[in-house]
Amino acid sequence: MIITVTPNAALDRTVVVPNFQAGRRHRATSANTSSGGKGINVARALRRLGIPVVVTGLAGGRTGVQIVDRLTTEGLLNDMVRIQGESRTSTAVIDPITSVSTEINEWGPEVDEHELDVLREKLMYLSQNARYVVFCGSLPRGVDPGLYGDLIRDVSRMGVQTVLDADAEPLHLGMQSELTLVVPNQREAEQLVGHEFNSPADFDAGLGEVAALGARDVIITRESGCDALLHDDRQEMRVRATAPVLDPVSTIGAGDAFLAGYLAARYQDQDAEDAIRQAVAAGAASVLQAGAGRFDLKDFHRLAGDVQIDVLNPAETAG
Repeated sequence: MIITVTPNAALDRTVVVPNFQAGRRHRATSANTSSGGKGINVARALRRLGIPVVVTGLAGGRTGVQIVDRLTTEGLLNDMVRIQGESRTSTAVIDPITSVSTEINEWGPEVDEHELDVLREKLMYLSQNARYVVFCGSLPRGVDPGLYGDLIRDVSRMGVQTVLDADAEPLHLGMQSELTLVVPNQREAEQLVGHEFNSPADFDAGLGEVAALGARDVIITRESGCDALLHDDRQEMRVRATAPVLDPVSTIGAGDAFLAGYLAARYQDQDAEDAIRQAVAAGAASVLQAGAGRFDLKDFHRLAGDVQIDVLNPAETAG
């Protein structure tokens, strides 16, 4: 199975407000509440693609009860650690007229060391039957930013492949572990290597620079697709993918669907090129509807054929 880890799970509320403007009174045309946090969003998309997945992480207070209840209602297998602090609520306002989304994310609960120890023990137990463990999102307040790195090293020693999708210091420190795959967006990758990417050559160089920090495989996502440095049968390959042009309903959670599409293909032993194609198709399909980790399988299969893939060998990308 695939395990997703969400230390800072949330109750996500999405409201659709046409012509949204700050400082004005509005009436929402629709609203939806679901369990959220990047790892949960990835799990939701994996399940949509028919991949066995278990969600773990931290959930506390009345909000935590709602998070777990909604996971169960969705049919997402979960084994969350109950904590004392109150889990966060996140709100997204989507304007269908302008296609602009506004996110308001709370910090999340404080977590004590005993609760983190329970999470470690649970993760070690679940990882015995895992092919991938995916660490996603922010950490709760006061948690050591090196937590992901520590957990990645523990899981890697069990022979399980590890994936990291995080930001800021947890990403920097997690890169120093025995990491299988890291999936930063363009901004996160630029922060990792200390310079901006303004051209294809910048992305090519950035892939190698990020990999040098400790990850075997690297995928840098961008609005129009992705650039990737991957390995198939110990052979290195570089892939640049361009997504079809769409009119988005909401881009929130597109990166989570992207990661799920890639992992689903790899779980099914598809090669790197096909995995990138499925990743971009899943991310693109997800922008056609509101709600993180959600997409129509018909859109996914239709868009896969419209993804442009360029396979570049190291000699071509070096200059």
